[in-house]
Amino acid sequence: MDTFPADFVWGVSTSAYQIEGAWAEDGKGESIWDAFVHENGRIANGDTGDVACDHYHRSLEDCDLVAELGVDAYRFSVSWPRWMPAGRGRVNRAGRDFYDRLVDALLARGIAPWVCLYHWDLPQALQEAGGWAARDTAERYADYAASVVGVLGDRVRHVALFNEPNTTAVLGHLLGIHAPGVSDLNAFVRTSHHLNLATGLGLARLRSESSALELGTIVNLQPVVPERDTDEDRQAAATLDAFWNGNHLDPLFEGRYPELTGGMFESVIRDGDLDRISQPLDWFGVNHYTHNRVAADPASLYGASLVPPPDDVQTTAMGWEVAPHALFDQLVALRARLGAVPIFVTENGAAFREAVDDHGDLVRDTKRIDYLSRYVREVGRARAAGVDVRGYFVWSLLDNFEWHEGYGKRFGLVHVDYETQERTRKASFEWYRALVATRTIPDPVET
Repeated sequence: MDTFPADFVWGVSTSAYQIEGAWAEDGKGESIWDAFVHENGRIANGDTGDVACDHYHRSLEDCDLVAELGVDAYRFSVSWPRWMPAGRGRVNRAGRDFYDRLVDALLARGIAPWVCLYHWDLPQALQEAGGWAARDTAERYADYAASVVGVLGDRVRHVALFNEPNTTAVLGHLLGIHAPGVSDLNAFVRTSHHLNLATGLGLARLRSESSALELGTIVNLQPVVPERDTDEDRQAAATLDAFWNGNHLDPLFEGRYPELTGGMFESVIRDGDLDRISQPLDWFGVNHYTHNRVAADPASLYGASLVPPPDDVQTTAMGWEVAPHALFDQLVALRARLGAVPIFVTENGAAFREAVDDHGDLVRDTKRIDYLSRYVREVGRARAAGVDVRGYFVWSLLDNFEWHEGYGKRFGLVHVDYETQERTRKASFEWYRALVATRTIPDPVET
């Protein structure tokens, strides 16, 4: 199914810390990522998001790029410490006005703003008070969410409560390679639960604020497959699936934690928590890039270790296996779990090694075009199989700060020269523009 209906939503996604820069301007508070990147050895090449893509000063230029693509929607995140520097209390007027202008600029260009309220940049002031390991942070999040919607909700319809709480929990609090750099099983358990609780509290709070909002949340979902056909590897795959996927799916849709991990949460669950978490959603967002191969490893934290892709398969610059069928498998697996809740693929894309050509006017990223084409086809195949997938967002509009990888990995449809901040449209930009215009997967752009 290579042709999509007129009401299918095409979009692009970004996140505040990865593109905005202006990390200490106009009253913005410090985030956990601001603190993390300034610790020695945390980020590749010592990179920081201090400037990033300078989107804070170039937002209108970037809105023009989104409009040129012709997409229906632009998904961006609000920086909690830019909006509310201490994480509670006073709203920063300059930060509020920035997002106010951004929403107006998108609407003026015929683009629907999709607002994500949290994309990993917790105010450092709340981290110092316990961060996501502290239950109170879930309450503070609900206050912040209501504040944002109170200003933007008259013009924004689609709101995502969170982006990838599972990544925050696993990479930030178990493995320690993302901010705040914690590697502690107890912190991981508490963080996972409080992120889930914040989702439920936020949903209830926003529904009390407005009945016009379409409220959803976004989870990073990658199927987990055993490396070998053995009982040990199958058990390892099931365990990692529970840690990565199930801990943030089952509470939302089934009101419980997975059987394999549920015992870990008994000490942090209070009466009524699971009912608060399992609030109805208007839509569900899937961020997907690959699948994870795992093998049994008794020495690991959860008895499973990731296995590198085989030598004979294509990988991206991130080392991730190109496995389009995994997106189809994931979407089909969600159909029974979600019931009538519509699905949007809110992130999908790939980093490849590339450069601006000799004329400085085009990046011939044919590998990205091939990747996107194959994955979009799997979205169409899932729709043909009866999965209610209503939209697809490319990650990302711009090359940007790629977390602990720094600036060495480029996902954008637009190349960014980080020294000059010059934007250069890639061949994939033209390919995606043709897809959006025709609702049909085009042949590769001539290069």
